Amino acid sequence: MKKVLVLALSLMLGGAAAQAQSTPAAATQAAGPQIQFAEMKYDFGVIKPGDVVDHTFTFKNIGTAPLVISNIQASCGCTTPEWTREPVMPGKTGTITAKFNSAGKMGMQNKVLTIDSNSASGQVMVSLVGEIREGGATTAAAANPAKTEVTAPADANVKQKTKMGDAKIKAKHKKNS
Repeated sequence: MKKVLVLALSLMLGGAAAQAQSTPAAATQAAGPQIQFAEMKYDFGVIKPGDVVDHTFTFKNIGTAPLVISNIQASCGCTTPEWTREPVMPGKTGTITAKFNSAGKMGMQNKVLTIDSNSASGQVMVSLVGEIREGGATTAAAANPAKTEVTAPADANVKQKTKMGDAKIKAKHKKNS
């Protein structure tokens, strides 16, 4: 009876050890196609109305079967996607390029691309974020805000100097006597 019990216990331990050795290999690569992005969000910073931003998201198929993107839906018509149309083999990379046109937009923006594919994870979303301001971040006015100096001499004549970027504006006003 002891031999049967020892044999059964040995078989259980041997089976558990064999299963433990096969688990790490299965964990490193998902069954079927699996999409993984290098970045999920791109911040384009501050731009001015009418600027166009292009960004390319890179993804990798970390699964065991070819990955196919069937469609990408943008959250608004101002964002247009282009993507790798052919199947992406396991271990290989593909791209999605998003073009955002800021014409008619102001303030904070969050444009989402919803990616439909045969990935085991289902739909995936990536986004473009940033801010649109009049003048944007590239103008001299944004870098050097307007500075105004006003002086009033004793005779009540007023002199005003304004500097905006590299431009200087001077004005004089004389009091009517």
